[in-house]
This record gives sequence, structure tokens and C-alpha cells, in this order.
Amino acid sequence: MTDAPRFSAFAAAAGHGRVLVVGDVMLDRYWFGDVDRISPEAPVPVVKIVRSEERPGGAANVARNAAALGAKVSLLSVVGADEAGATLARLLADERVVASFQRDPGLATTVKLRVIGRQQQLLRIDLEAPPSHEVLAAKLADYGRLLHDTDVVILSDYGKGGLTHIATMIDQAHAAGKRVLVDPKGDDYTRYRRATVLTPNRAELRDVVGQWRDEADLVTRAQRLRADLALEALLVTRSEEGMTLFTAQGVQTIPAQAREVYDVSGAGDTVIATVGVLLAAGATLPDAVRVANEAAGVVVGKLGTAVVLPQELA
Repeated sequence: MTDAPRFSAFAAAAGHGRVLVVGDVMLDRYWFGDVDRISPEAPVPVVKIVRSEERPGGAANVARNAAALGAKVSLLSVVGADEAGATLARLLADERVVASFQRDPGLATTVKLRVIGRQQQLLRIDLEAPPSHEVLAAKLADYGRLLHDTDVVILSDYGKGGLTHIATMIDQAHAAGKRVLVDPKGDDYTRYRRATVLTPNRAELRDVVGQWRDEADLVTRAQRLRADLALEALLVTRSEEGMTLFTAQGVQTIPAQAREVYDVSGAGDTVIATVGVLLAAGATLPDAVRVANEAAGVVVGKLGTAVVLPQELA
């Protein structure tokens, strides 16, 4: 692959791009503290909390990443009628994301609480529950309304139950002539059939196609999956091996950026958000992937779910 343009070549167009993100949202809470001793009750560290942070997570992190690159972003999801859901809405408004939340009184908004001491994650506590059928049906109706005012759709599946109708959503986007990117979950990829781009990581792909013997075997398995699902492309993020784009035209591997890795959480969100914004701005898929690889190299140097700013891709 020849050198692709920098993000700056698309920055102006990105400001006019419209991206619709749909998926499972969550509130990421971070408790930072000092660790000075081990508990006398059990062999675990005692953390004295000194500060806390809250950030949008899951599909909400995808949305804030797209907005940070200048796109006009709408987010459709389900949250509970609770404090965590209200906090998510406030945080997203601060980051220029237009959130359309279906509120389910019987649902607790997904919260991931991470306790961090000495720059290391010591504990994560997850609070979550699946949404009701009725609220998911209402969300699908809203999706049809929002679809016509977007250029690119990103479906961010975190396996929390918010994308039960994902096959229908892909079909509707396809019928409307919209490109649809999917960050998959689980080992049943048939529900993602006819998506434009699927973006599994290395481990997720292995769960679906099995362990490959070598690079040639990986290509065979990945291209078979892409053809079986009628995808335009399969983009596999491969950690220290970079990322590989599989299309009908061939295979392109982009080496990882040689940077210190601090935290890989949310890197996949940054990749799919960057690709979506660049496609909405008129970039080719190979160019979008090249810039997304640079964005991934930046975000892994940050703690927790974070965003990449345009000036960091200069």
C-alpha cells in the first residue's frame, strides 16, 4: 500500500460528515488511589481513593471519538432511568454528541468501575442487565428515522443486548445506500451479513474461523468469512502486528505504530470511529484504515477510554 494522506487532508470534509452510532453504551468510572499497605483481612492491597473520573464507554466512546475528529455525531442507545444514564447524557452533550436514549425504567445503566493504584488497574466491577423487548422495538423505530440523516452507520456490539435487531438494522442501512461498519461480538457472525466493514480483533476472529497455522492460512480463512457474509471488507486489528484489511481486491497489512502501550482499552472504538469519520469525509477505505492505524497508536498511550484529537494525527 502506498503512503496514505494524513488526517489533515480530510479534516475540512470531516466537519461535514454525519455519523450515526448505535449500540451498547456504558459509563466508565475510574477511582484513582494510593496503595501503601496490604489488608489485614485478606491478601489484597488497600487503596486510598484520592480522585475519580467518569467517561462515556462502549458505543458512547465510539461516538465521542468520532465527534473529537470533527464529525456531526448522533448516538442511539438504551439506558436506565437512573443517575448513571443521566451522567452519560451530560458527558456526551459536553463532547458534542447528540444522544437519543431510550430510557428503560427496569434497566440499570451499564457501569464499569475500575480501581487504579500506582498506574495499574487493580479491580473492575461491572453492573449490567439486558434491556426490555419493548424499549428495543422503540429504538428500532428511531433508527429508521435517524438513518436518512446520516452518511455512515457504526453498529457497536458489546453483547449487552442493545443490538438484538442488528440484522434488520444492517438490511435497512443497505437498502438506504448507507455504509455500515460493525464492531462484532460473540461467535455468530451471520447476523452481521451484508455489513460494509466488520472490525474484529485478532482473538475475536480466531473464535469464529479457528486457529490459523500461518499467514497464508489466515488469509484463506478471513477471505472465506468475508465472502460468506457478503462483506465489502474485513478489517482485523492485530495488536502488535498492526491491522489487516481483507477485500475482494486483495490483502493489505499496516504495521503497528512503534509507541509505548499504556492501555489498550477502547482502542477498537477509536479504530472504527476513525474509519467511519474518514469514509463520511470521502476517503477511500484503504486511506481510512491507514489513518485509523495511526489513531490506534496514539490512543493506546492514554489511560482508559480516551479520544484522539486531529492535531495528534498531524
